[in-house]
Amino acid sequence: MKDIRIVFMGTPDFAVASLDALVKTGFNVVAVVTAPDKPAGRGMKLNQSAVKKYALDNNLHILQPEKLKNPEFITSLKSLNADLQIVVAFRMLPEIVWSMPPMGTINVHGSLLPNYRGAAPINWAVINGEKETGVTTFKLKHEIDTGDILLQDQMLIGENESATEIHDRMKTIGANLLVKTIRGLLEDSIVEQPQQIDQSVPKHAPKIFTKDCEINWNNTVSSIHNQIRGLSIFPGAITRLDEKIVKVYKSQKELTHHNQATGSIESDGKTFLKFACIDGFIHITDLQMEGKKRMLVADFLRGYRLTTS
Repeated sequence: MKDIRIVFMGTPDFAVASLDALVKTGFNVVAVVTAPDKPAGRGMKLNQSAVKKYALDNNLHILQPEKLKNPEFITSLKSLNADLQIVVAFRMLPEIVWSMPPMGTINVHGSLLPNYRGAAPINWAVINGEKETGVTTFKLKHEIDTGDILLQDQMLIGENESATEIHDRMKTIGANLLVKTIRGLLEDSIVEQPQQIDQSVPKHAPKIFTKDCEINWNNTVSSIHNQIRGLSIFPGAITRLDEKIVKVYKSQKELTHHNQATGSIESDGKTFLKFACIDGFIHITDLQMEGKKRMLVADFLRGYRLTTS
């Protein structure tokens, strides 16, 4: 195998799986580019990204630019003489960066492009009730997530599977696909395919905002259940209980005809807590009230006097 020089760019845990796969496969990772350390927690102690922690543990050269167009960073990047750059869960790159290496820059994206371009592809696939998703490797170009596709790998989405559970499976699938992609490029066995968009409009995956997290009990049981699991564990679907904000992490569906007002609550005060929707009830099974710790519903009801409506 040709000993190519690779620069890896990424920040969160999702990216660590791909970086680890490159290192363990024996690819020559000459540097890692990741986010600057940021103050976090009550003590505002500087927090290192998951990718930086991995790079330190594996003695990899680290770059942490504040701005990707900074002349000093560009000079440092050029001096590495990388043949290929890999981007996994990082920020948008300027052209001067992504066009630098002769083999280009590859991105690992958590969807089957062209669907779910954007910042939160896993979340939106689940929120929208998709039965499958996947990973795409593609070459970066000007418009975000629009470059030519290299390889794709599909994965099924379980009916009750959360975005976090899919994330944890997908990071391994993505890491394996990345290794396969690089090998294919070196063997010249991959034909780049432009993203084909049929007559329908591609589904998008924009950044998640607070409004996307708020549960509307006038929706269907299925759509609310999908919203809850699509936002679990982070940032979490939210509702109100006795005027206090509650994050809902897990739910169960009950499809039934009823005469309850949507949003009304039923509970035996011991084992179940459910909200009325237009075509049934959502049972909340795992939740966290503001200022409290996360707990199962039975534990929550044991210590909370509920005012049902």
